Amino acid sequence: MQLIGMLDSPYVRRVAISLALLGIEFEHRSVSVFRHFDEFAAVNPVVKAPTLIEDSGPLLIDSSLILDHLDHKVAPEKRLMPQDAAERQRALHLIGFALAAAEKTVQIVYEKELRPADKQHQPWLDRVNLQLAAAYDTLEREVAAGSATEWLMGERIMQPDVTVAVVWRFTQFILPGKVDPARYPALARLSGRAEALPAFVATPLE
Repeated sequence: MQLIGMLDSPYVRRVAISLALLGIEFEHRSVSVFRHFDEFAAVNPVVKAPTLIEDSGPLLIDSSLILDHLDHKVAPEKRLMPQDAAERQRALHLIGFALAAAEKTVQIVYEKELRPADKQHQPWLDRVNLQLAAAYDTLEREVAAGSATEWLMGERIMQPDVTVAVVWRFTQFILPGKVDPARYPALARLSGRAEALPAFVATPLE
């Protein structure tokens, strides 16, 4: 099994960490969608990270679809998504807001770094910044409300923890100073706890 993509992508990193937590062996290939476009296109013509190549079967794209596939390769008690319907709904709620924060972070980076300064649209940036803050405000309330347990879904780290922690670290890394950790203490604590785990340490943000 091969995972294609750079770990500076929260989408790639959430898959890599999940693979480690699930105990699934894989080879990671650090191929950039920007610097190695042609090399990536030879693997996946749409050049989308992450791309997962199984030993047999079609390649998979989109981190959430890949994670769903991986979760079903292990026994139910080892999966990173809850099996109970109500718990699964809450997990999807948390993951959705985390992925929204990732998306808005990426939009801000692309607008500021890839678009020429004279083409940047400030009203659009203002809107995206509001959406980013709204996503993190929602997650902070949820994480703080669940502080009675070590992790968001209980005593074991699961996919909501992985995704929220990975996205928080990504925003802090790629947009330093944009989201003040002092405003989001519960998120900062969750991130610190997750980043200390071996699966996170072995999968550093590049």
